[in-house]
Amino acid sequence: MSVPIPATNSGDVSLDSSTFSVREWLREKHPKQHAMLSQFELQLRIGRLTSANQADGRLALTLRTVEILKNMIGSTRWKSPAQLLALVRVFGKEADAAGGFREPAIGNIIRRVLAAIREEVLSGTIAPEESNYLDTSKSSSSRGRSSLESMLWSLPQHVKTVPARTGGPKDHQRRNTRSESLGSVGDIMEQQTINDYNCNLPPIFFQPARSDLKQSIMEAIQEITSELEDLHKTINDQAKNHIHSGEVILTYGKSDSVLEFLKTAADKKLRFTVIVCEGAKRNGQYEGHEMARLLAEVPTEDGNVVEDTCVIPDSAIFAMMARVNKVLLPAHAVLANGGLVSASGSNLVALAAAENAVPVVCLTGIYKLTPIFPHEGQDTLNDLLNPNSIMDYASSQQHGTVDFVNPLHDYVRPDHIKLFVTNVGSFQPSYIYRLLSEYYHQDDWAPF
Repeated sequence: MSVPIPATNSGDVSLDSSTFSVREWLREKHPKQHAMLSQFELQLRIGRLTSANQADGRLALTLRTVEILKNMIGSTRWKSPAQLLALVRVFGKEADAAGGFREPAIGNIIRRVLAAIREEVLSGTIAPEESNYLDTSKSSSSRGRSSLESMLWSLPQHVKTVPARTGGPKDHQRRNTRSESLGSVGDIMEQQTINDYNCNLPPIFFQPARSDLKQSIMEAIQEITSELEDLHKTINDQAKNHIHSGEVILTYGKSDSVLEFLKTAADKKLRFTVIVCEGAKRNGQYEGHEMARLLAEVPTEDGNVVEDTCVIPDSAIFAMMARVNKVLLPAHAVLANGGLVSASGSNLVALAAAENAVPVVCLTGIYKLTPIFPHEGQDTLNDLLNPNSIMDYASSQQHGTVDFVNPLHDYVRPDHIKLFVTNVGSFQPSYIYRLLSEYYHQDDWAPF
């Protein structure tokens, strides 16, 4: 559904939240940005940027998405926050329709940018002279009724009327009891004042434009870019807190994040054993074989290598799990309930670890945190690859009677994950909901 955007200039091309309108606006006013968007969508559609075919990794794809957003926001002549939100949301919708739903990191970073835009717009709404409202309104006599402005800008569930206080002794006693259990009366009134003031603010969609808004948004996007560029270093700095000498570490398949994490632990002069499960066969060879080769051959900073690296077939995972101290898994996406979407076969590892009470630690960047629940992404968070890599059609006699499925990812339940090690700290799955509310705005949780 198209949402009308307040007009800013009668000479401007009509721009609303519909995809067609934004496309036409970009084509006429900003052909360079329109061509950049079209090229990005084309590469997504033909599969060049999916995790199964991209050699540079998901982080590089996320950085590219941020750079395109940065170019579009910085180079286009939008006139209001409403137009900017429409531009970014249409970019997310177009990328999602082109195949970006298979890479949740694309939608996640777009939601991060949307949250940054909302924060920058609202941060300039409360001017210094207006901030005195929070102090003067404490003594306002209009607290017992909702103002017309509050009713105009607020959702129905946010508009509430505070009953007038009576002077009876029972009411006074109840108020004293409540203040003792929840805090002082002043604290309660201050919190209520802040809530009322937020209620009186018009929605971001109707906020006026500011001359410094573009610069502040570009600075916020640059902070996101810097965070992504330093992501691996920030995660690797925590290696010494999670890996100790003498431990046996099991990992599954090939992952650059796990590889760098283990190399950093070896740089700290920690001696440990790594068991690599061979995992799925990609591009003619097992990913676990490549991972073990990199661990055994690539030297660390002090010239040493990760010693005692061995490869086991997936059928031996349960038998070897009793000797393992910790399991390290990479992430394709971290879901809203704390569940993990990882490489196909990861659920087998997690189930074996749970049976033997072995902690499973997931290494992930915060940009992989997605506000999607597992029941919402059963068909969109996975890819079915060509089964030719696991079944030879030429020599098989069963290809006409048996359906072969080759999924790219597995879903691991949150109760099978012990800890998420991210670039902003380590968290248990039960804390993921708090990170969602911190990094994304609730209005942007819905799919594009």
